Amino acid sequence: MKPATAAKKLGVYLEATPAQFQEGVVSRDALNSLQADPPQWLRDLRRNGPHPRPVIAAKLGVSIGGLARGGVTEALTTEQIDALKTENPEWLRQERETQAEVRKEEARIKAAKADKPQRRPRS
Repeated sequence: MKPATAAKKLGVYLEATPAQFQEGVVSRDALNSLQADPPQWLRDLRRNGPHPRPVIAAKLGVSIGGLARGGVTEALTTEQIDALKTENPEWLRQERETQAEVRKEEARIKAAKADKPQRRPRS
């Protein structure tokens, strides 16, 4: 697979990976090996970053779109993410509220579907 796909599956920012990883092709076995026994560079990236947007969004509790609305378009380190959490700017508070409302609505829909009787197919 392409390095970008492998980086996405590993949850790391491709540009921060070693050149050997970026320039090569990653086999399924190599990916499985990296996931099962991550080398030091991978452990460091996962711990300290820089992190890709999906990881940043998850750590901040917002959507990827919310990051863009907040002006976060680049990869951030764990330290930068922690600073944003501490600072808690208005856009972050608003996006967290929006995300909480989305989750509540998704839970409501899921519960409504669970309560709805299933239609039996005609024979």
